[in-house]
Amino acid sequence: MQKVKLGLIGCGRISKNHLDAVSQIPEAEFVAVCDCIPDKAQKVAAEYGITKIYTDHHEMLKNEELDLVSICTPSGMHPQMGIDVANAKVNVLTEKPMAINIEAADRLIKACDDNHVKLFVVKQNRLNSTMQLLKRAIEKNRFGRIYMAQANVFWQRPQAYYDAEKWRGTWEFDGGAYMNQASHYVDAIYWLLGNVDSVSAFTATMARKIEAEDTGSAILQFRSGIIASINVTMLTYPKNFEGSITIIGEKGTVKVGGVAVNKIEKWEFDEYDDDDRIAMDSNYVPPNVYGFGHNPYYRNVADVLLGKAEPSTDGRDGRKSVEIIQAIYRSAKTGKKVSLPL
Repeated sequence: MQKVKLGLIGCGRISKNHLDAVSQIPEAEFVAVCDCIPDKAQKVAAEYGITKIYTDHHEMLKNEELDLVSICTPSGMHPQMGIDVANAKVNVLTEKPMAINIEAADRLIKACDDNHVKLFVVKQNRLNSTMQLLKRAIEKNRFGRIYMAQANVFWQRPQAYYDAEKWRGTWEFDGGAYMNQASHYVDAIYWLLGNVDSVSAFTATMARKIEAEDTGSAILQFRSGIIASINVTMLTYPKNFEGSITIIGEKGTVKVGGVAVNKIEKWEFDEYDDDDRIAMDSNYVPPNVYGFGHNPYYRNVADVLLGKAEPSTDGRDGRKSVEIIQAIYRSAKTGKKVSLPL
């Protein structure tokens, strides 16, 4: 069997989802891991039976024959590391967000284009069973005209979370609640509803000792006329409470809620469709806020690299959510409505 050989840069919190996902795919395997903190790399390698360990990704790229490298480092480091991987003529997969501004995102996209390698950006929430059903309902025009949408990310990140890693909550490497925790929800709103015309937003750093915001509210006007709001806080007492998306149209109302869009809480349309029978059965309990989406995401990546499928998301898709979040930050900073594209 032909196997896709993967390398991993960054052995922190999210890397486990990547390693677990690939361990369930016979045609793919991680053969090397890299982290600037040797203990982290060694721990991950020992747990997953990986023999090649590096503390410098340049060394890994020089010594290993890899088909793809997954980048799970702090967000601000994604673009340059991705460019390094692309320049080594290796396909790139980056965690969300692909960059913390569109200029860096564009540099990464260009490097991948110039080197004729693929760029994958992880958007695992799109693959949740609940979100797939919602997307299908929109594509079937079951809502009729959509009037309004709302995304809420009411989670808890204590000060200890930010203190555990110096990069968290910094403008250089992370951004705040929108750029880090809520970026999947910004992506989902764009994926479901199309292009955004303008953004107005308020953000604040209310309780955490960080540079970026821990709380915010943004209003998005779409080119189609839809008005949407994205409300985010990392200060929910006492723990993660809700990650939801609600869509209201002339012929339907749906709320996908739970802690991480894992539960259909409202599903009502004026006309019956066979999806209505499976809607309530699609609820699931995720092990964490990341859900189960990394596995089908990597399934697609492996199939693409083996020439059996088209990519479900790419760099240009990943850039969209970065641009919307950058517009949210710009509006919050200037107190003015910001038009897109930037």
